[in-house]
Amino acid sequence: MLALGMSSYALAQGFPAQASGKTVAEKLGYPKDARLLVIHAQDLGLAHSVDTATFEALEKGWVTSASILVPAPWYREVVQWTRSHPNADLGVRLDMIANYPTYRWRAISEQKPGSGLVDEQGYLPALPRNISRNVKTEDVLTEARAQMERAKVDGIPISHVDNYAKTLILTPALFQVYWKMGEEYKAPIVFPSRQVEQKGVKAGSGNQYSFGGLAVSLDQFPVNSVTEIFGGYTKKDWLSVYEKSLSNLPPGVYQLCVHLGHDNEELEAVTGRSGDWGAEWRQNDYDVVSSPEFQKFLKEQGIILVGWKELEKAVPARP
Repeated sequence: MLALGMSSYALAQGFPAQASGKTVAEKLGYPKDARLLVIHAQDLGLAHSVDTATFEALEKGWVTSASILVPAPWYREVVQWTRSHPNADLGVRLDMIANYPTYRWRAISEQKPGSGLVDEQGYLPALPRNISRNVKTEDVLTEARAQMERAKVDGIPISHVDNYAKTLILTPALFQVYWKMGEEYKAPIVFPSRQVEQKGVKAGSGNQYSFGGLAVSLDQFPVNSVTEIFGGYTKKDWLSVYEKSLSNLPPGVYQLCVHLGHDNEELEAVTGRSGDWGAEWRQNDYDVVSSPEFQKFLKEQGIILVGWKELEKAVPARP
């Protein structure tokens, strides 16, 4: 196992934005001690109410980027919206599972009989561990490439590559698939440089590391840490939890993941109402990012909002 601290990718505790040379902030024209934040909406394509909430947040600048589940049932709605919003900051959230009991979807690629990416009903498997234990790497690569290609053909302006339920960072072989998609489609992957520093092995001078069976550079990971809220909080605490998680960040680049949606009959049927990433949860996230209080907090903190399109400029070009 990669053992990367998957619960939240771990918030940073006073580390530099880059091990050497210019920081990402400096490369983008900001002060060295700036705090840059990507507010990243996940799961576009999951449901109509997720799409409408996320579209509004992108249009109004409440979030700065979003990632798409290409195999999910409402993907075509995202494609249609993108055609009238060609400058939207969007990535592909590579998806190898369909984890809602009554709301399933299938692989994009044609999988051979016996593939671990097809369950008894013909859907993607329900649990991430099924991928790490039961699926051949070449089948995952075939499906990942099919999802990226579908988005490209449909005109999605791919600014980054993400992965659903952190499935593609469970093992070195899966991480290599994730990395390869970034290489092939010349887009940075969402992964924190801090984890590379902590779990990788320094390789020579500068920012070079051996990580997940690959030779990588910290310069290829523009975000220092990725975090999101987890369960155990009431609605009245939602805003204060986000503020607390962001208020003490040192200089660097961060990604805050949110899951937006409207707490309505459709989303409740898809995700359930309560529990992690359910309809109520997604409504709480929507209420926070859209609130004047949160906008005021970000301004008072001097946090600079950026998206993956901007971060791309600080990442060395892929061969």
